[in-house]
Amino acid sequence: MKARSIIFFATSMVVVASCTNKPGGSAGFGDNEYAVRTVSPESIELSTSYPATIRGVQDVEIRPKISGFITKVNVHEGQRVAAGQLLFVIDNETYQAQVRQAKAAVSTAKAQLETSRLTLENSKELHRNNVIGDYELATARNNLATAEATLLQSQAALASAQEMLSFCYVKSPVAGVVGELPYKAGALVSASGAEPLTTVSDISVMEAYFSVTEKDMLAMTKGEGGMDEAIRNYPPVTLRLSDGTLYSHKGSVVKASGVINAGTGTITLIARFDNPEKLLRSGGSGQIIATNVSKAAIVIPQEAVTEIQNKTFVYLVGKDNRVKYSEIKVLPQNDGNSYIVTDGMQPGSRYVARGIASLKDGVQIRPITEEQYMQKINNAAKLGENQHKASGFIEAMKK
Repeated sequence: MKARSIIFFATSMVVVASCTNKPGGSAGFGDNEYAVRTVSPESIELSTSYPATIRGVQDVEIRPKISGFITKVNVHEGQRVAAGQLLFVIDNETYQAQVRQAKAAVSTAKAQLETSRLTLENSKELHRNNVIGDYELATARNNLATAEATLLQSQAALASAQEMLSFCYVKSPVAGVVGELPYKAGALVSASGAEPLTTVSDISVMEAYFSVTEKDMLAMTKGEGGMDEAIRNYPPVTLRLSDGTLYSHKGSVVKASGVINAGTGTITLIARFDNPEKLLRSGGSGQIIATNVSKAAIVIPQEAVTEIQNKTFVYLVGKDNRVKYSEIKVLPQNDGNSYIVTDGMQPGSRYVARGIASLKDGVQIRPITEEQYMQKINNAAKLGENQHKASGFIEAMKK
């Protein structure tokens, strides 16, 4: 009795296996059955992320205008400073001596000018009394003019000496945060040094630099009617910080580089973010998330699309259920799963949504729903599993 049961089970499994191998079986796919979807406008939000580098609106390198030894460092790294605040003091003994010398020269020139003025007044009186001639009077006038020029020259020298002395006191040109301090007190610095004394970054507003491909930028520019209009209408962007959290303030794209990077084929865009909490720091990194929202978009899955030489194609289904290999236009921004179609499809258009790898242009198909398509996949998988079990059982019985 047990042997009969085993034979009956084996026979049944063989029958099942043979049924699954018949073309057009009830659980198999028909040769011309494809999942077809009808286009219906919908609201969608697509997000694209780009690596970004964060910088202050003003990152000012502080460099000395003179050579000398640093005698004092008045700030520390990360300190907030105001515009005009003293940062460094460079040895100034020599420049102070030059200022004192220039002041003395000014005093001498003023005295000579006063003497020349008195001499001229006296010469005029003598000339009226015919005591001296015209030559002596002219000489007195020339001496006064020379004294006036000498005073102007000495005053200019004093201003230059004072300016040189002021260079010994390095001040911040902007308000911001002090960066790295590579030089300490006692270090010799010069105007020609490769490394700046420090960098002061204005972090009240931060800029995030990110790059988009030339293709994407051209698509946006053509759609908006120009670069300026494309930048103006660029949607607000979000900044994802390096720890994965989202920055609490939205940003706006304000400008783009005028040159395409020949090495990467990209264009740099710059988005600005308010930084009231001073959370963002110059030199940081993150990701810019650009979101595109459309309230009446034609959205199709990427698995329904083929791309050839930067062109996008789908299989549109006609009234007679014949497919046509058709080019469409899509937005460059996508979420990795779907495309937003801008041209080539309209509401009500039908297209093959699944199984396009085996399709050819002009073939007549039998449309089925995506649910039917998935059910057939599941049925085929189950029958394949049964067939595998049956084959294994038969092999075991042979042994």
